[in-house]
Amino acid sequence: TLVTPQVKRYHGNPGYSPGEVLPRDHGYPVRLVAPGVVGARNVKWVGNITLSEEESHSHWQRRDYKGFNPSIDWHNVDFDDKYAVSIQNQPVTSMVCDPLNGGSVTVSDGKIHLKGYAYSGAGAKVIRVDVTLDDGVTWQTAELIQDDSPLNRAWSWTLWECDAVLPDGMKTGDQVKVTCCAIDANYNRQPEKVKNIWNLRGCLSNSWHSISVNLN
Repeated sequence: TLVTPQVKRYHGNPGYSPGEVLPRDHGYPVRLVAPGVVGARNVKWVGNITLSEEESHSHWQRRDYKGFNPSIDWHNVDFDDKYAVSIQNQPVTSMVCDPLNGGSVTVSDGKIHLKGYAYSGAGAKVIRVDVTLDDGVTWQTAELIQDDSPLNRAWSWTLWECDAVLPDGMKTGDQVKVTCCAIDANYNRQPEKVKNIWNLRGCLSNSWHSISVNLN
C-alpha cells in the first residue's frame, strides 16, 4: 500500500485517518506500507521503486535489523553471516496494558479485570491469549477482540480482555504478578524467558510479558 499525502485508502494504521495529511516524520509525501511485514521494511520518503532479484544493499536491510544467537555480541558479530537473514516478520507477542505495572486493580467477586493486545507477523492470526497469576502453574484464556479476517491474512492487532480468577488465598492488599502469552494460527507460542532469545540488536524479544499490581 502506498500512503500518499491525503490518506484516502489506507486504514491499516490506527494513527492515520482518511483525508488526514501524512506527517513529515511518518514519511510525507509518500510511504510504502507492507501489511504483515516488520515496520523496518515500511519505507518512508519513497523516492523510487526498483524491481530486483536480490534484497537491497542499504544499511538498514543488510547491516542492521537481523537476529543472532545469544552468544553473538558487537565484538564478534558478522552481519554477512549466511544464517543472519534480514528480519521480515514479527514473531508472536502480547502485552498487558491495563492495569499498569505497579498500579492497582479492583477485586470483584474474586476476579480482576485485565486488558492487553497481541500480534503476530506475516498475516498469522492470534488464536489465543493465555493469562497466569501464579507464574504459569495455572492458565486462564482471555477473550479476544478482533476482526473476522482469515487465519493467514490478519494484519491488525488483536485486543484481549480477561476477568482473571485470583489464586486461592490471595486477597485485597496483596500484590499479584500478571503474565500473558499469545499463540498464533501456526501454533507459535511466546517463549517464557528473554534470556535464551537475547540478541545484540534487541530485536525479536517476544518473551512472556509480566507486570505486578496491587489488589484493591
